[in-house]
Amino acid sequence: MLLTKYIDSKKNGVFQVSKRVIWFSSLFIGVLASIPKIMQLNITLVELGVDASVALLYALFVWYYNLYILPKYSISSSRKDFWGKRLLMSNILGVIVMFILVTLHHLIFPKYNFNSMMMMYQFRGVLINLTIFMFIHFLYQSYTTQQILLQYERIKADNLNAQYELLKQQINPHFLFNSLNTLQAMIDVNDPEASGFVRNLSHFYRFSLENKKDDLILLKNEIEILESFIFLLKSRFEEGIDIRINLNDSMGNTYIPPFTLQLLVENCIKHNIVSLEYPLSVEIYEEQDFIVVKNNKQLKNNQHSFGIGLSNIKGRYSYICTTAIDIDSNEYEFTIKLPIIYENSNH
Repeated sequence: MLLTKYIDSKKNGVFQVSKRVIWFSSLFIGVLASIPKIMQLNITLVELGVDASVALLYALFVWYYNLYILPKYSISSSRKDFWGKRLLMSNILGVIVMFILVTLHHLIFPKYNFNSMMMMYQFRGVLINLTIFMFIHFLYQSYTTQQILLQYERIKADNLNAQYELLKQQINPHFLFNSLNTLQAMIDVNDPEASGFVRNLSHFYRFSLENKKDDLILLKNEIEILESFIFLLKSRFEEGIDIRINLNDSMGNTYIPPFTLQLLVENCIKHNIVSLEYPLSVEIYEEQDFIVVKNNKQLKNNQHSFGIGLSNIKGRYSYICTTAIDIDSNEYEFTIKLPIIYENSNH
């Protein structure tokens, strides 16, 4: 807001008006209040300065008094009491202070006969008081609005962080559940690759523990763990699954949320038939500014899904970047396009 330039931000959490604003505005009010005197041809500079000093000192009192009572304001009471007790009290004290100032000036400079102009000074004081009171009110409302917006942004950021942490925590239980099912199936048929499966599963979870706090990892590290995951899949499905990764080496230094590709491949397996008779084909490649994951569609009958994998990926990308993932599904293929995340926006 435009009024924020008048607010002193040196003291965090406390509303303060810049002293330069207070003194400069008081001096300006003093000069402005003396304009009627300037119009008199026989006015002297001393008399003009003395007259301006009354308005200057009075304006300083109004500034500091109203700032003193301002911390008692709240968002609701500042509106309700603005034209009530606070303004009334400010004007009553202002009348008393103006009387004292005019009397003192009359005693110090008796030849200017300040007492004869008491009503004019009191009327001038009411106008000065009202002007400064309203200006302080608008400044404070601007400050309050900013504080509310800042607090709202902090709460929103904390909420997004909490949601993102929950999304990341979904990954390991989801993968562990599917992995244990796979291991059980291999043990049931006495698959000799079961021990290799356990080793790769151990490698996968070591990687998971090392990167569980990261929002983003290098794509080449994601590919490395994906290859371990592909080994686990091959141990179970053999020639029933074909996963091809066709990414340029330069893509390795881009970023991706951890386990994104693994979750997408898992999704393909969960929703589609995977067998030697109907092999599942998954291709991962680059297209413009997207990483594309595409599979042939051969859906299982009566497949129940909790939607953890895809909703997790959508949530994490919405948190990290402004470009949404693109999903395209037709009768034969299912395609997901993930925005490429570069370290620098200009690549």
